Amino acid sequence: MEIIDVRNLTFKYSNGTEPVINKISFTVSEGDFVVLCGETGSGKSTLLRLLKKELNPNGERTGEIYLDGKRILTDEDDKKEIDPVRIGFVMQNPKEQTVTDKVWHELAFGLENMGLNREVMAAKVAETAGYFGIEDWYEKNVNELSGGQLQLLNLASVMVMNPDILILDEPSAQLDPVSASEFFATVQKLNMDFALTVIIAEHRLEELVPMCNRLMVMEHGEIKAYGKPKEVIGNIEKNDEVFDSLPAAYRLYSELGEKSNPDILPLTVREGRMLVKQYTGFSEKTEVNSFQAKLPEKKAKREPALELDNVFFRFKRETPDVLKNLSLKVYSGEIFCILGGNGSGKTTALNVSAGLLKPYSGSVKIFGKKIKEYKNGSLYNKCLSMLPQDVQTVFLYNTVKEEIENMKGSGKLEGFPYDIGKLADKHPYDLSGGEQQIAALAKAYVTEPKILLLDEPTKGLDAYRKREFSEMLKKLKEQGITCIVVTHDVELAAIIADRCAMFFRGEAVSVGEPHDFFSGNNYYTTLAVRLSRGICVPEITVKELAEKIRK
Repeated sequence: MEIIDVRNLTFKYSNGTEPVINKISFTVSEGDFVVLCGETGSGKSTLLRLLKKELNPNGERTGEIYLDGKRILTDEDDKKEIDPVRIGFVMQNPKEQTVTDKVWHELAFGLENMGLNREVMAAKVAETAGYFGIEDWYEKNVNELSGGQLQLLNLASVMVMNPDILILDEPSAQLDPVSASEFFATVQKLNMDFALTVIIAEHRLEELVPMCNRLMVMEHGEIKAYGKPKEVIGNIEKNDEVFDSLPAAYRLYSELGEKSNPDILPLTVREGRMLVKQYTGFSEKTEVNSFQAKLPEKKAKREPALELDNVFFRFKRETPDVLKNLSLKVYSGEIFCILGGNGSGKTTALNVSAGLLKPYSGSVKIFGKKIKEYKNGSLYNKCLSMLPQDVQTVFLYNTVKEEIENMKGSGKLEGFPYDIGKLADKHPYDLSGGEQQIAALAKAYVTEPKILLLDEPTKGLDAYRKREFSEMLKKLKEQGITCIVVTHDVELAAIIADRCAMFFRGEAVSVGEPHDFFSGNNYYTTLAVRLSRGICVPEITVKELAEKIRK
């Protein structure tokens, strides 16, 4: 039975010149698990918000949307009201969706607005907290939760109202890989336990594609493909922008030149490992060293760009340490990636390195000089620049051109690895996520930094835009700029990093070059390692693994 029916939907923002959604038609059946993918700016978020009347963006809309045969309109002449709790919506940024200070109150907030009596609310909240495993932090303040806990709370706060349809807009964008996997598993359980209709827009497709029964690919505001996952994926070409987001098993299958066959097309790690065994002639009797430690290579003496020595930091005297005895050394001219779970201290370490937070013990040196010795803002004058996680906070003017012209420094973009001219006259808030990152990076570039700190720079970007951004960082490295990148994206780190560090409870517990670092990890590792470990000496990217198999 069709629960959602979209017919010839077109939408243009009030200040836009071109449609963001262009003549889209599709149906969703009750109990479907629909995964929506496509490049950044393809219209995914706009489409999802058009399905939830209370979140409709301002603009001009034509076409029709039906929920259980009832037409959903924004026009004044529409007299049919759709129960707002029938469609639950989970946003990309978990902090944007929380409205109260306590976990228990967040769970009860929606029920209070529904006008339920206290006894009914108490029962529903208790039942929901038990189902989602929230009892242990039920009394906590919302601001004490990790990113994964906060997003789970948002999901539970929506589900306590018992919606028929659950819509999620890139819910894993700010989650580490382990938290993202747990979140996706919970969504799948809801779909299977209650036949809940799920529509989720995501760039992380590795785990979601095997879960879903329908896959929708968007491109430039239109639906490029919609259907069963294996049939849709089998028709995606290697040069399509969405290709690099697809499951690693299929990308390896494609790299090896196989012709797509929906009956055997591999999507899961298990199916991918069977493919690797098939090509390598692996048998159970084969002895394989899955990880071969390498002797450290002798390298020329390098100048440290950043040194953290026994650093301790806490936000308040009465709260626990966020950084504990943190020691780290980043060398001049390298790309250094910091990974770890939500709440492990990555962003705090970046802020301490930038002089924005002051540790109560230990020392921080920039090019051998303690931060406190940089007087009158000299640290930020042709020395260090930082891009925060939310780059919108760095924009102050009405056009990108003004943003760059009003920065201290040379003001010149000569040598910047992107033609910023096509963005120059646009308002920064009108740019896509990838374009905002580029504009913010350009602002930092004109200050002529020797060290560039970036906090989750590819958050919310599709795989194609990530690759584009990573190439820019490599070109900045060629110019001698040291890049320190906090990221949850292990695939990105494997491609761009000279060295990686794993943070845990405020410490750097391991540091190494990408091949050794990811080959030695079990959970914070790349998909290529998962496909090849125990079968051959693992490679850290799908292309490297395909090349090894060819040889």
